[in-house]
Amino acid sequence: MFRFQTHDIGEIAASETLQRALYKRTLLVVLLSQTLGGAGLAAGITVGALLAKDMLGLESLTGLPSALFTLGSALAAYLVGRITHKKGRRLGLSLGFFTGAVGALGVVAAAALHNVPLLFLALFIYGAGTATNLQARYTGADLASKHQRAKAVSIAMVATTLGAVAGPNLVTPMGKAAEIFNLPALSGPFMLAAAAYGAAGLVFYVLLKPDPLLVARMMEERIQRQEAEIVEIPASVSGNRIGIVVGASVLVLSHIVMVAIMTMTPVHMQHHGSTLSAVGMVIGLHIASMYLPSLVTGSLVDKIGRVKMVVASACTLATAGVLAVAATDGSVAMLTTALMLLGLGWNFGLISGTAIIVDSTTLQNRAKIQGSIDVGVAIGGSAGSILSSVVVAYSSYAILGLIGMYLSLLLVPVLVWASVMKRKRAELM
Repeated sequence: MFRFQTHDIGEIAASETLQRALYKRTLLVVLLSQTLGGAGLAAGITVGALLAKDMLGLESLTGLPSALFTLGSALAAYLVGRITHKKGRRLGLSLGFFTGAVGALGVVAAAALHNVPLLFLALFIYGAGTATNLQARYTGADLASKHQRAKAVSIAMVATTLGAVAGPNLVTPMGKAAEIFNLPALSGPFMLAAAAYGAAGLVFYVLLKPDPLLVARMMEERIQRQEAEIVEIPASVSGNRIGIVVGASVLVLSHIVMVAIMTMTPVHMQHHGSTLSAVGMVIGLHIASMYLPSLVTGSLVDKIGRVKMVVASACTLATAGVLAVAATDGSVAMLTTALMLLGLGWNFGLISGTAIIVDSTTLQNRAKIQGSIDVGVAIGGSAGSILSSVVVAYSSYAILGLIGMYLSLLLVPVLVWASVMKRKRAELM
């Protein structure tokens, strides 16, 4: 493996051999950091709602933790996107993970002090880790060719699987570890999150040198100076806008559905007598389904196309909603199947939507647009989390499943609109 230094950027941009070596090295760094980041991500998903229920005593507000850290992730996505645009991936991603670690420590302190305002603030800050974990998926795609982009994104997501699956299954052990220090059991997973996010940030800061985004930009500038044909950038600005709208719609809608149903599943299971270990198992399998199929999904997106995989996402998410409707008795088997399909549908949507965004942007505007879209994803997730708790409190978990099914199928009209717009644009040319 080549030893890279920051002053080698110009040399790397001029050498295909060095570019390939840096691409492989970048993927290895992403694999390591995302494995750690996945463990931090899992804490809020698994016990956030249960911790809020214990501290607030109101079931209608159990979706508030997820709403807060997804709202915090919206601000973080914007800031990380802007920092990345100006300074590169290394600084933006490392700062994002470090901030998430601080938020996780704040949640532990809030639980220990039973301080609700501090809990709200800490959860908001904790959201920075979620946003950073999501934006890190773009890192591998910076140096990837057009036919490798979805696969490069998928590699980052597969790495997240290891930590994200282990995290929920460590709920009980981490709870016991917290009790040793006279802390509430539900604060234990956030102790793990603080360590995991901090380590992920350190990996990016120390090892992501030289920065792949900065190298890719220099490569593009070099090609432009040579007046070569740039096949990676769509020639039509109008075409770019259509792709950005479609990609953003896929990412936002699939995320809303996933977050809404996922957030209230632990509460629904607890109502029907499920243990914390059972909840951890279901959420662990759900997260595995979100990330583990990524390599296969990435290859499918590159081979059979983005649009077909968006349709597959819509159908899979809708099926998950139907199964959630059927799980009125809190059946662990039924909910496990529903949550696994929910994760798989989200996986299809995230990778296909991300690939569409990468295809529709240039290296000069990509980081900024990616950050802005992830803001929308986070806000959508926050709204879905808040509304899901209200829906379940005043109607039922089954109604939530029906709403999820409806929102999933809205992806199909979005694709029809894009097809019509592209056809009209072609006729005008």
